[in-house]
Amino acid sequence: MEKIAVLGAGSWGTALAMVLNDNGHHVSLWTNNQIHADEINKMHKNSAYLPDVTLPNSIIAHVDLKQALADTTAIVFVLPTKAIRSVCQQVKAVLDHQVTIIHGTKGIEPDTFKRVSEMMEEELDSQFYDEIVVLSGPSHAEEVSIKLPTTVSASSKSMEAAMHTQNLFMNESFRVYTNQDTLGVELGGSLKNIIALGAGISDGLGYGDNAKAALVTRGLAEIARLGTAMGADPLTFVGLTGIGDLIVTCTSIHSRNWKAGNMLAQGNTLADVLAQMGMVVEGVRTAEAAYHLAKEKGIDMPITTAIYEILFKHANAQEAVDQLMTRSRRTETDEVHLMLEQHYQSK
Repeated sequence: MEKIAVLGAGSWGTALAMVLNDNGHHVSLWTNNQIHADEINKMHKNSAYLPDVTLPNSIIAHVDLKQALADTTAIVFVLPTKAIRSVCQQVKAVLDHQVTIIHGTKGIEPDTFKRVSEMMEEELDSQFYDEIVVLSGPSHAEEVSIKLPTTVSASSKSMEAAMHTQNLFMNESFRVYTNQDTLGVELGGSLKNIIALGAGISDGLGYGDNAKAALVTRGLAEIARLGTAMGADPLTFVGLTGIGDLIVTCTSIHSRNWKAGNMLAQGNTLADVLAQMGMVVEGVRTAEAAYHLAKEKGIDMPITTAIYEILFKHANAQEAVDQLMTRSRRTETDEVHLMLEQHYQSK
């Protein structure tokens, strides 16, 4: 039994807090909104994010970050990408003891192309933690919160930190594997949101299952192409944090990114979509980052480019899909063999 602080009381942070509570840990759930904290503590509800779930009485919400972090053995960051740096700075100002640092955020910073763990490393005081652990995989909060079977990966350069995280979270309905390819795990979890936007657009246009299956498959090729070029293990992208997360985000009724893409295909502006969603759609910021990162590295990512142009250049969604379908002829497996060859030659 450990004391753990979960920073971020959105749907995913709340669901992870419930998993930890089920495992017998003392859980502090931090939010910067007093009304939100009062609802959790007094009504045991999180109506904005998981309205149909009753929270355990033992999960305590805090708005005082120092109080939330007191005597903790682990801190779990579950925040929008844009809030990572500022909250890490707040944590650095009050944290005074050794902890395991875990994050469950999926995104890339547009201006710097930094992954979440890299942003955290820049902002946190390294004397208080070992290596950051990434918790990622096909895992919608709506299902985790009602204990439907879910499997994820805990990834870190430190196997000890990854195994500690595995032990904290793993139970009969929440299975956790370990993985040391943090780069691949973070990229897979982040970039799949772009493809999910595309899947929503495809469905919104009425293009059917064939088109979506092709988009998901070729989307995975793009993710692996960029990830391998950056040094990730290509095998990571056929695992839970690659194809697993991609499938669930492109097909689930719970997927924010799919919903956003579907709304865009029906003629809504990006501003209107984001306003109506009421929650962060990480694929939007990540599409901007991935588009410019691919350009910088000279990596061909046609689906990502099309999504970027729809989001930020007001491109017509149907015309963008038509352009993807009429690209020059290619051989499907050559690039896969090349990626594997390059990866193993670099070892």
